[in-house]
Amino acid sequence: MSAPDAASPATAPLPATTGPGAPQRSAEQIRRDVESQRGELAGSVELLRRRVGELTDWRGQLREHRDELIAAAAITGFVVGGLIALRRRRRG
Repeated sequence: MSAPDAASPATAPLPATTGPGAPQRSAEQIRRDVESQRGELAGSVELLRRRVGELTDWRGQLREHRDELIAAAAITGFVVGGLIALRRRRRG
């Protein structure tokens, strides 16, 4: 005796209309939720796009961090100058 075919209409499970897993929202509620999520996503994408633009604007970053860059350049100049002076002393 063969087992019943799982795809046959007589044995295929019917969608649950009550109980756990049953749809509890109407199609209209789902549409509203999807539209709401779409609006939130659009806002998030626009905010992300602006933030990426700010972070990749190197001229703006230079203006914003000018004092720190000047200090770093001065320290680097002193270090490099000191290393060059030490090398010349050792050779001479």
